[in-house]
Amino acid sequence: MSRLPTPSSLSASSRLPTSPRFWRSPLRGPWFTSVLGVVLLGGITVLFVTGLFSYAAYNPDLSPVNDKTPDKGLLGFYLFAWPTDPPWLYRLNQGVHVTLGITLIPVLLAKLWSVIPRLFALPPARSLTHALERLSLLLLVGGALFEFVTGVLNVQLDYVFPGSFYPLHFYGAWVFFAAFAAHAVLRAPAAVRNLRRLRDETDGPRDRPDGSRDESIDPRDETGRAAEVSLVAPSPAEPTVTRRGALWLVGGGSLLLFGTTVGQSFDGLARWTALLAPRGGADPGSGPGGFQINKTAAARGIVAAETSADVWRLTVVGPAGTVRLSRAELLDLPLHSAALPIACVEGWSTSDQWWRGVRLRDLAALVGHDADAAPDVLVESLQRSGAFRRAALRADQVHDPRSLLALDVNGEPLTPDHGFPARIIVPAAPGVLNTKWVARLTFGEL
Repeated sequence: MSRLPTPSSLSASSRLPTSPRFWRSPLRGPWFTSVLGVVLLGGITVLFVTGLFSYAAYNPDLSPVNDKTPDKGLLGFYLFAWPTDPPWLYRLNQGVHVTLGITLIPVLLAKLWSVIPRLFALPPARSLTHALERLSLLLLVGGALFEFVTGVLNVQLDYVFPGSFYPLHFYGAWVFFAAFAAHAVLRAPAAVRNLRRLRDETDGPRDRPDGSRDESIDPRDETGRAAEVSLVAPSPAEPTVTRRGALWLVGGGSLLLFGTTVGQSFDGLARWTALLAPRGGADPGSGPGGFQINKTAAARGIVAAETSADVWRLTVVGPAGTVRLSRAELLDLPLHSAALPIACVEGWSTSDQWWRGVRLRDLAALVGHDADAAPDVLVESLQRSGAFRRAALRADQVHDPRSLLALDVNGEPLTPDHGFPARIIVPAAPGVLNTKWVARLTFGEL
């Protein structure tokens, strides 16, 4: 015959996080957790899809110089070549990815807070299904914190983590989403039931006079043997806010982060609202070159002596040989214009700028390629450091008539910080593939 726990033993055990009596917030409960879970289910799915699109935009199967995720195996599946239309595609994709990720931070933290008692529940596993759920929960929590922290640090250009952001975020995303998918499958039925109870006035939870919710709990919670069954505190403290009030607080935090981030994807007054973004609010100056940048010429070691008219030459390589062109000689070639934005992986972008220069496919024709069947190209910069001092572009990008070796922007020669004496500009490409301070173009299969 089992013995019932004594009051003294209950008092001692309640001081441990493994006891459900340790967790006294009246806000926790299946309804509150399910609402947050549904929001994250939709939001994180969008984050994962836009993250895959961002990865695809680098054309990772084109050349090792573009892919910073070695030994990715089947995780690096590639379904299509990144298009050049619409030209604002990457700007939209990355703006959604970064802004939504930051906006979801309060929801994620609230969700983790709401389920934290389950992380300490004993026994660790009561069945195979329960063990899988607990494992998915641990991977989910760790993966979520890792992805959101590294993502925010990358947006802020603060690389305090070891290694390159690209493989860390890539592999972390797969671990996180695998755990997320497994957890969603295991918990979806319960989440749906809890949300249905909200609409059911007969069987569902009812509002107490204080505005909190009366949610049924497993009586075994009193003994601490089934803390994972229910999130409802068996001996809750006095409520200071209702669950609906808590959701409004979480939603308000998300709206605040949204309002102080989204402006980095726009120009004008909207950018000044992006207080939490490194490219928000900062005045890039006036004139034709008055738009945002990530890398300055000084930061990349570009000096005026190597970009002067007497020294700088563009080297173009193809099957017909090698051609070396000065900036003046490039200006004598047929010039074309294109209105294209700059969009970067950190989520910031500019509106369309007017670029003028030589079409990449015309440069390919100079060294023996058919302009109507231009090949891939390897672009090399004067900069001596940085992950993308060399970048590869696909044949469809080279062939697009808006893809230029730009010499001017907005009616004036490029400034040093915008890539003088020449830079690449390609529609719908990530900013790092729009190489600045171009020194060499090698056309051919990569």
